[in-house]
Amino acid sequence: MRIAVIGGGIGGLCLAHGLRRAGVDVAVYERDLSRTDRLQGYRVHINPHGAAALRECLPAASWERFERSAGTGGNGFGFLTEQLKPLLVLDPDEEKHYSASRITLRQVLLDGLDVRFGKRFERYEQGDDIKLHFEDGTAESCDVLVGADGIRSRVRAQYLPHAGTEKIGVTAIAGKLFLDDNDWVPRELVDRANTIVPTSRAGMFLAAHDGLGVTDDDDLLFDNVRPYLMWAYAAADLTVHDGQDLQREVLARIARWSPELTRIVEASPAETISEWRIRSSRPIDRWQPTNVTLLGDAVHAMTPMRGIGANIALRDAQLLARCIAEGGDAIARYEKAMYDYGFAAVRDSLRAARQFADGGPVARTIFKTVLRTASAVPALKRAMF
Repeated sequence: MRIAVIGGGIGGLCLAHGLRRAGVDVAVYERDLSRTDRLQGYRVHINPHGAAALRECLPAASWERFERSAGTGGNGFGFLTEQLKPLLVLDPDEEKHYSASRITLRQVLLDGLDVRFGKRFERYEQGDDIKLHFEDGTAESCDVLVGADGIRSRVRAQYLPHAGTEKIGVTAIAGKLFLDDNDWVPRELVDRANTIVPTSRAGMFLAAHDGLGVTDDDDLLFDNVRPYLMWAYAAADLTVHDGQDLQREVLARIARWSPELTRIVEASPAETISEWRIRSSRPIDRWQPTNVTLLGDAVHAMTPMRGIGANIALRDAQLLARCIAEGGDAIARYEKAMYDYGFAAVRDSLRAARQFADGGPVARTIFKTVLRTASAVPALKRAMF
């Protein structure tokens, strides 16, 4: 059996490793021209489920490289007012979490795979086997096609043209404050991730990422080892346009918030600040399985407000690799499970985004009351979280 994976992101590469480990013939087609084309992005939170998928799919040496190069995470979570007064603080998870550089993780995942760079997928022809067509005029064939080509997936556009994503009316502005140059940041904002719940129809998320772990593989690091505090301000009434000073926009909107939050935004280098126009997958009915399938953002793109998108993609990769290795109606079994947990995660993250960035004063007052009550009643806190 020949498997073709379109897209060399986290999910597609993890799948390729899982298939290769099971002895399945797999090739990855990636539009980037080389393995060093994509050297940008924030770090990604790998939770215990995502880590289990990586451990299962990767060769032992690659898993060890991942562990050596990743920082730590999962040190609890706080809900705070805009004046940094605690509403509810959750204890750290007993299981291990990782703070992984997207750059470094991708380099680890690329090792040992048949990745064909510079192959921009155009379309496919579906029959007893599948013929793939690329923009450079070349063609390849395979038995199973996996679209792992992200939120603007061309495989999905052809296979499930009624699917896709839609704007949810929420825009975020995000930036980085480098912690090695700013030791004044309040400890509670560095020791755990926090969500700011203001009285206004907006929200802010902050999470510190420590320096990456020790590694002898300097070629993996690409000078992205500095610890930083990532912040993201989001609101339903926030629009951005060319030439807009994003930093000044956020500062104007949080002028009455805690001075520490203002200072964090003010001290963040302008080149680290960007906007996210948040989208989410449209709900669709189940489709009939064929020899084409999808994983990750190509099928169930979700808002970043739960921080689980990469981990769900890794779960997809783990499950699909298992199903193909076991044989039989592999795609049907994979899609049955993936549809349920994937779109449940989409709905959950969409609710979280709207709660985070919208909601009137009454709804926010009720939410704060619930958080304070849970903080005061341990049994309720355990039941809720």
